[in-house]
Amino acid sequence: MWGILIALLSGALMSVQGVFNTEVTKQTSLWVSSAFVQFTALLVCLGAWLITDRTNLMSLAQVEHKYMLLSGVIGAFITVTVVKAMSSLGPARAAMLIVVAQLIIAYLIELFGMFGVEKEPLEWRKVIGMAISIVGIVIFKW
Repeated sequence: MWGILIALLSGALMSVQGVFNTEVTKQTSLWVSSAFVQFTALLVCLGAWLITDRTNLMSLAQVEHKYMLLSGVIGAFITVTVVKAMSSLGPARAAMLIVVAQLIIAYLIELFGMFGVEKEPLEWRKVIGMAISIVGIVIFKW
């Protein structure tokens, strides 16, 4: 149950953040806004780290697959692409496409067992569910 609530909160926060970032970008620039988002996220994470666990930062050097450390770079591109999508499509359409893209890519990662995720068998009900989501986007667009 907690996982569902946290996922719903995450989706809500992503939508609000996307709108906020888009509005800040309109008043500054894409890169100023994105840098500010990443910098303030760094400050919050460092503060939380100081308060909660203080794991040695050098433990990052022990991460088994070094490409996994690119998640911060990916995060920067997520910020930029969400802002661009929301400014050109509007928050609702952009959020729908973003969520469906997340769903499809996450399922492919599970299906092929990529990045250390346990491989899952193909389930047609999940494929049908994704197809219904895509049809929902088409209906929403018109």
